[in-house]
Amino acid sequence: MLATLLAILTLLKKMLRTLPGKIIRHVPMPEPNIINGMGSRSQVGRLCRGSDFGSVLLVTDKTISSLGFQDAIVQSLEKEGVKYAVFNEIDSEPTMQIIDAGRRAAVACEAQCIVALGGGSVMDSAKMMAAGMALKRIPTKLLGVKFLFVPGQTLPMINIPTTAGTGAETTVGAIVTNPRRGSKKATVIVGLDVQHVVLDSELTLHAPAAVTAACGIDALSHGLEGLLADIRNEDDDIYKSRECVRLVMHNLPILLEHPDDVEARQAMCQAAYYGGNAINKQLAGYVHAFAHAIGAKFHIPHGQAIALSLIPVCSYQLFYCSAKLAALARYCGVAQDEQDEVQAAKRLLNEIEQLIKRCNIPPIRKTLSRHEVEKLALKVERDAINYSQPVTFNSKEIKHIIRIICE
Repeated sequence: MLATLLAILTLLKKMLRTLPGKIIRHVPMPEPNIINGMGSRSQVGRLCRGSDFGSVLLVTDKTISSLGFQDAIVQSLEKEGVKYAVFNEIDSEPTMQIIDAGRRAAVACEAQCIVALGGGSVMDSAKMMAAGMALKRIPTKLLGVKFLFVPGQTLPMINIPTTAGTGAETTVGAIVTNPRRGSKKATVIVGLDVQHVVLDSELTLHAPAAVTAACGIDALSHGLEGLLADIRNEDDDIYKSRECVRLVMHNLPILLEHPDDVEARQAMCQAAYYGGNAINKQLAGYVHAFAHAIGAKFHIPHGQAIALSLIPVCSYQLFYCSAKLAALARYCGVAQDEQDEVQAAKRLLNEIEQLIKRCNIPPIRKTLSRHEVEKLALKVERDAINYSQPVTFNSKEIKHIIRIICE
């Protein structure tokens, strides 16, 4: 009886697998203007003046403020006569209380645009503030629904990432922490208006090697999982996801040896942006589902959890995705046309595995109890329903992969 019930549940999961991909196709996605180049954040004032933004709120965090990264932006705003206020209270685990404070700061300065300077936490918080400014009668605590519909559009945004990995500069999702429950909740903002994305490699030049590596593998995973997703892809999205993977595989090794290589830094910024496009259009997959559960369990950074999960998960998917992996391997130049699909796919995963090893990502190496594995497996299964993964793992497979990742 139990075996029959489990078989039925697995069948239902397979039937629902393509549903997220069908839903996301109906969510309007930002199509921002891209500003590329070292020091390009100094163009923000000109962008604001060109869009008739008379007043803006610059959202960042104290670390970025202390490094002086915002100075070039402030100077450009002053040069163009654009009024501004700075809100730098974002931390690594933004809550609705922080977002509410930023929303009130935007109201106080009569912001017509929000400029977000930072990593994923800063940009996700700024997205929620931009949505809150458009939904003036909705209390901030009610903004964290699964799908937040904004009639018309949110307040316009200009996003300037300081890391090359999350792709949050263009994604419609935002993650907020609930401190009382010790959990995170994701919101999809329908109507997000990101008008400009500024990819300024200067902001990533002084990132520690570990951050550069983890962010790079995170970006790679977005492109890779986007390509493997069980979803109908447009040619342009396939190109961007392939380029995301290729750019990381070519440029991350350069930065591990020569961290001051500006061209490689700029290429990684572009890769991260393409990875954000993959999240929007193609969604992620089991790599992210495992990484979210593992990261929360052991309190390790997202990029590290992604790096530890990527090869174990993709190896299990190899025979279901060999054609897509082989095509990517040939695109990236790591496999020859005469190699069969399985050989080419294995070659690609081997190259990615070697790159991860070069990144010196710390392993977990912890033996888990049966209860811990079951608890993690449940979290993976719950998270996986948000994606259009290429194959549905059963409970036994999920538990086995968890042990491989952790032990």
